[in-house]
Amino acid sequence: VQLVESGGGLVQAGGSLRLSCAASGSTNSISVMSWYRQAPGKQRELVALIISGGGRPKYADSVKGRFTISRDNADGTINLQMNSLRPEDTAVYYCDALGVLRNYWGQGTQVTVSS
Repeated sequence: VQLVESGGGLVQAGGSLRLSCAASGSTNSISVMSWYRQAPGKQRELVALIISGGGRPKYADSVKGRFTISRDNADGTINLQMNSLRPEDTAVYYCDALGVLRNYWGQGTQVTVSS
């Protein structure tokens, strides 16, 4: 499984960005798709996840009501719509796919929110 993230950038506080994660390869083995982020000097943290078989997406408390994870059924792309961005949302955002035997990670995309 290969994951490629896109959509990061620099935005002012209160602004919006939309991240996308395109998956290729043995995507039928993926059960969960997630977005994580890692800020400088901090551990990687889960932002949001969506389960392949359905069910409600899950969100970190810090992003509830501001971020929305979704799947484009046409091509399987996973999106993360980020609204009302805050400086503390600044981080490298990673797409993660949970396969049968292991996790797969993308290369990450930088999100910088200026105050």
